[in-house]
Amino acid sequence: MGYLRPKNRRNSGFRPLRLNHKLAVALPGAECGLHFCPPAELPESEHISVAEATWLALNVVSGGGNASNSQPIGVTKIAKSVIAPLADHNISVFMLSTYQTDFILVRERDLPMVMHTLSSEFTLLRVVNGETVAAHHLGVTNGFVKPKLAPRPIIHPLSSPSNMFCVTSLDPDTLPSVATLLMDVMFYSGGSKESGAGGEDTSHIRFFSFSLIEGYISLVMDEQTTQRFPNNVLFTSASGELWKMVRIGGQPLGFDECGIVAQISEPLATADIPAYYISTFKFDHALVPEENIQSVIGALRSESNLA
Repeated sequence: MGYLRPKNRRNSGFRPLRLNHKLAVALPGAECGLHFCPPAELPESEHISVAEATWLALNVVSGGGNASNSQPIGVTKIAKSVIAPLADHNISVFMLSTYQTDFILVRERDLPMVMHTLSSEFTLLRVVNGETVAAHHLGVTNGFVKPKLAPRPIIHPLSSPSNMFCVTSLDPDTLPSVATLLMDVMFYSGGSKESGAGGEDTSHIRFFSFSLIEGYISLVMDEQTTQRFPNNVLFTSASGELWKMVRIGGQPLGFDECGIVAQISEPLATADIPAYYISTFKFDHALVPEENIQSVIGALRSESNLA
């Protein structure tokens, strides 16, 4: 495990980047979702297709890298410092925002390029036996070609479902009391498959995200689903903030295309609009404050007109 800490103190408000454990990407049956888990935990099954690459998770944390003190900052806070430079170097990323923090997943084989790309702003530190020490630079210091910077117009269809969403969490100790409900929400409720997300489709969609990372649980669900949970189980903000979604993609986006997260996050960063971002194999999803949805759609569609 390691950290990327800013070299330039002008960026002192920026959190360190922590290098986490290796992950494999598992694709269950169609329409079931996308799973990230340690490779050793993947069962052999004809119903699970495992992507060839192994991925590493970089996460942006506050509190000096202490996960218990971390706060979610959203993809827009790292759009120009991390996401855009990786896109400029043709590094494919998956983004996973959670209630606690934000994760950027990169292929293990891309790590030397990732380190090279971010080395001008960050110093890699590694945690060994609870202590933070300087890490090696993987023996790679040169040989990379400086990329040509080019505009990144949005090329995929955009849609905004009618649902309003909550980003929330719950105490792991309460998990047994809602386990049956979670199983029902994830695998049984909702019925028919959703229609395509192209054009001006603003219909209600079925979306539920559950992540368990280092003992911390994060959930994203629509407002109606939260009402199925017992009172005082879900953690929510005091303001009860609701989020609207922008869904990106028409055909499955896959793993190989570079720059999708940057296409969406950079305009939002320029407009100073916070966002959670969840990548999946089929679609990408940006969650923005309810009151900002119209300005977000306008800004993103103006970018898509440049394509």
